[in-house]
Amino acid sequence: MSTFTSREIRLAARPQGWPGDDTFEIAEVTVGAPADGQVVVRNQYMSVDPYMRGRMNDVKSYTPPFQVGAPLDGSAIGEVVASASSTVPVGATVLHGFGWREYAAVDASKVRVVDPAAAPTLSAYLGVLGMTGLTAYVGLLDIAQFKEGDTVFVSGAAGAVGSIAGQIAKLRGAKRVIGSAGSAAKVTHLTGDLGFDAAFNYRDAPVRKQLREAAPDGIDVYFDNVGGDHLEAAIGSLNKYGRVALCGAIAHYNDTEPPAAPRNLALAIGKEINLRGYIVTNHGGRMPAFAADMAAWLREGKITWQETIVEGGIEAAPGAFLGLLRGANTGKMVVRL
Repeated sequence: MSTFTSREIRLAARPQGWPGDDTFEIAEVTVGAPADGQVVVRNQYMSVDPYMRGRMNDVKSYTPPFQVGAPLDGSAIGEVVASASSTVPVGATVLHGFGWREYAAVDASKVRVVDPAAAPTLSAYLGVLGMTGLTAYVGLLDIAQFKEGDTVFVSGAAGAVGSIAGQIAKLRGAKRVIGSAGSAAKVTHLTGDLGFDAAFNYRDAPVRKQLREAAPDGIDVYFDNVGGDHLEAAIGSLNKYGRVALCGAIAHYNDTEPPAAPRNLALAIGKEINLRGYIVTNHGGRMPAFAADMAAWLREGKITWQETIVEGGIEAAPGAFLGLLRGANTGKMVVRL
């Protein structure tokens, strides 16, 4: 079988605070013929996600840290160009976890074969039809125990996960859905395109003040993608027995000092608030229900989704990741390889 020349992005150094260009390096490698039970995938799209920033630190977490001098990884989708597997043939389109490179040799047991014709775009399998959509679905319905008639606040609502979580809440009968975002254009997108009842730019005024104005009767559910002042504001606005899905805390990912907020956590006691974190990979059993619901919603035009596709191949991946951390994306950010 043929060998393949592939370029990959490696972690050059662990960042202190914000990553920079010196955090990454590009290397050229040879990917050989697949071993028994493996396939070689030519990646077509790769995902950049906020959680990847935490993996650049050498600390114990729910997933191992990236290693200096080794390629990064993450969700990707591509075409099988060589196969030594009886179950995954050449030509199959597969999802897997070896992004940040042009070609990947992967155990066939670690790929998921998908039908390109069943999705609006191939990259949708990295977003609305993939782990991003599942994260929103599980976080809202299972972790936050959303109920019809709830008032819901979603932070980072113009991002990949938040934009889907807010729309699911509307579809499932929320009384009111409120979102925060980082620009006037994104606020308009939330209310004009995604159907949020209210939205605000967190840069305009304190989040606490803007949330109280948007939800004068309080909120029942908070879907947290940001942490910090957003979490503090949500705790202040949550009603009795409020529920919080702790999905992400992007406000802190580049901090070099412990966060100052939330300073009002004691309110959770008297209000009997449930704050629960979760890791979506522990909820794979929900994929069939999610896939059926999301496919129907997309088919019926009930979910609006958006991608920020970065062109330029593998060289563009570090810049796309840094842009993601600064909020340069609307919806899911992917890199076309």
